[in-house]
Amino acid sequence: MVLSREQKKAALHEKLQLLRSITNSHALNKTSIIVDASKYIEKLKQKVERLNQEIADDEASNVHNPLPMVSVETLERGFLINVFSSKCCQGLLVSILEAFEEMRLTVLEARVSCSGTFRFQAVGGENEDQGETINAQAVELAVGQAIKNWSESAADDQD
Repeated sequence: MVLSREQKKAALHEKLQLLRSITNSHALNKTSIIVDASKYIEKLKQKVERLNQEIADDEASNVHNPLPMVSVETLERGFLINVFSSKCCQGLLVSILEAFEEMRLTVLEARVSCSGTFRFQAVGGENEDQGETINAQAVELAVGQAIKNWSESAADDQD
């Protein structure tokens, strides 16, 4: 089936509009949309590099610090929570989720890996019916306390 010139033009326009919306571009012409998309991709690359560096730093510091590392980043709506340990941490996920529950923080999306190392990444948002707002520091402190409690509990179990 041969597409007409108008159909091809319409398909290209639709793809450019999709690219524009994905990259949050406010540009109107093709060249500017593509430039904005290129800048967006560069920002994503830098973020990936920064996260990889944080993971490498966390892995290096875990040699000296047996407790998992925590980082919390504020998003437009909610938080990005990362927990990493160079060893498997049986029961830690439950402790972290209990801390979320106590803070009334809703897990919107989560990824967990427990094969050899412990990696937890979640996007959490505040419950709408909650009167007070939660900041990233409070989330980080609560997750840190959950890790500390888990660590003490795990040490007691080994005794």
